[in-house]
Amino acid sequence: MIILMIDVKSLLVLAVVTIILISCARIISKGVHGDKLLLTPYPCVNVEEFQSLIADPNVQLLDVRTQEEFDEGHIAGALLVDVNDSAFVEKAIAVLDVNRHVAVYCRSGRRSARAASLLTENHFKVTNLNGGVMAWQDAGKTLIK
Repeated sequence: MIILMIDVKSLLVLAVVTIILISCARIISKGVHGDKLLLTPYPCVNVEEFQSLIADPNVQLLDVRTQEEFDEGHIAGALLVDVNDSAFVEKAIAVLDVNRHVAVYCRSGRRSARAASLLTENHFKVTNLNGGVMAWQDAGKTLIK
């Protein structure tokens, strides 16, 4: 009888630990959502921090919006790889140096958060612009057309 109670107790502890781990994994995978910053495997920074980061010539700047959005205005020096392209990872690997930091942005920060996760999974060191181009423009920063 005691052995059965220990097994049930162990199973309950295992179930609780599993639930906690699943919850943590879901939080990490969600990244940035609106103004709420959640735990991510890459940093999400504000406009001023992003601008300081991309001032470093060793940092690669990546716009992950569509070609049309890019043509409407982008941050100077940005490379374009659309994160919605089914070959995003392959195209990003082809144009980026895995040994150099990548600063990534999109319109609002959602697509770039997804791109940052994909790049991080492929061993890139990535920083995401929280709020994207909308935040960039709201801060009075210019875009190139």
